Amino acid sequence: MNNIICEAIHSRRIIRCYYKGGYRLFEPYCHGVSTAHNDALRAYQVGGYSKSGKPFSWKLLVMNEMRDISITDDSFDEIRPDYNPNDKQMIHIYCRV
Repeated sequence: MNNIICEAIHSRRIIRCYYKGGYRLFEPYCHGVSTAHNDALRAYQVGGYSKSGKPFSWKLLVMNEMRDISITDDSFDEIRPDYNPNDKQMIHIYCRV
């Protein structure tokens, strides 16, 4: 799964996956190990299901809770201005924008 996520990050492609109740679309930015010692993905949700009703926001996803991950044909060119490549919730980085 790490290879798929890193491929999407390096090519700046939107991913689609099932996460906590529904399918969602994410711009993936940073993949690594969280401070809770889980493989995690920092991503910006751009569409799909949202339990909170706020689908357009930053999320820290636990990788082992993600299902049916695929890279879409859609890409993102601009890096969101509030992206922090030195995410304090990550203790080790596998790949990042």
